Amino acid sequence: MSDAILPGEAVTLGVLGGGQLGRMFVHAAQTLGYATVVLDPDENSPAGLVAHRHIRADYLDAQGLAQLAESCAAITTEFENVPAQALASLAATRPVAPSAAAVAICQDRSAEKAQFVRCGVPCAPHLLIETPEQLASASEDLLPGILKTARMGYDGKGQVRVVTRAELLAAWDALKRVPCVLEKRLELALELSVLVARNAAGEVVHFPVQQNLHRDGILAVTQVPAPDASHELQVQAVRCAERIAAEMQYVGVLCVEFFVLADGSLVANEMAPRPHNSGHYSIDACDVSQFDLQVRAMTGLPLAAPRLHSATVMLNLLGDLWFDAQGQERTPAWQQVLALPGVHLHLYGKTSARPGRKMGHLTVTAAQPGEARAVALRAAELLGLAAF
Repeated sequence: MSDAILPGEAVTLGVLGGGQLGRMFVHAAQTLGYATVVLDPDENSPAGLVAHRHIRADYLDAQGLAQLAESCAAITTEFENVPAQALASLAATRPVAPSAAAVAICQDRSAEKAQFVRCGVPCAPHLLIETPEQLASASEDLLPGILKTARMGYDGKGQVRVVTRAELLAAWDALKRVPCVLEKRLELALELSVLVARNAAGEVVHFPVQQNLHRDGILAVTQVPAPDASHELQVQAVRCAERIAAEMQYVGVLCVEFFVLADGSLVANEMAPRPHNSGHYSIDACDVSQFDLQVRAMTGLPLAAPRLHSATVMLNLLGDLWFDAQGQERTPAWQQVLALPGVHLHLYGKTSARPGRKMGHLTVTAAQPGEARAVALRAAELLGLAAF
């Protein structure tokens, strides 16, 4: 990937995964002039509906992967649970970013924690549990804790809060005794995330630090600039994220999520080898979005440092909005919301809404953080979302 893959109608970029992240990647690639192809088994996938070509195949389908490799100059992924072996197979003939090795680390909480430790980045005290013996040896110091499946966990799924050893034993049984990580529950003050983009030459840029609010394990609100994080804390978070990316020789956009503890210290929580929900605001509030940088990193184009031109608040829009208190379908109050200043609505083209499903996001931009927050609170009220 030393030579840039320049934009042009005859140049195609591929993405494994057809969800909303793939959709926004496709939009960014097409804006630069690239053709796009998506591999995803869902015939109605949001990314597949807007790409030039949609290969409807499983992520490990040999024929589908061969078609993707044959048609693309470079390939990326839109979510971390795409099998790493699929990326490794594609990398035999095409540039793939991020690498299978980096994605494999992010797919496994134990490997992820080990990566943090290797980089000297603080994380919560934890223990890998794969056997009854490891479960029995768990220190009381890790309780109260959270038992998390080592793999395939996201948006709060595959997690059980435990206080006593009896609850820990029951939780492991409830999680089918798959490999898990027990993390000590910490007293949190803030949640932050950092997005970095890094290319094969080792050049790296970052977005402003984002302050996040989660509800039921799902991101609900992102504010930028981060209103409650000190400058020193933000600098530390950026340096940690850059160090993690460099140690993995990462290529692409990487998100690292952090907790700020009650004592003011910073610990890494988890990372995602892709653009991230908390960075969607960058489409409207920055001069270069996280998806623009995903395209640039994988093609070797210059990584322009993104600039925040507007204060912003992003609201995640879940399928719950499409139902009233009695469970009857309704249309959210788009007309009233879109009458507010600085509002940008992004719906992902999903064919049906259901509670907890990510249907879109709403970004509010303004000259000052207080203005953005005030409008976002009004939008939340109109939509029936909780205040923040």
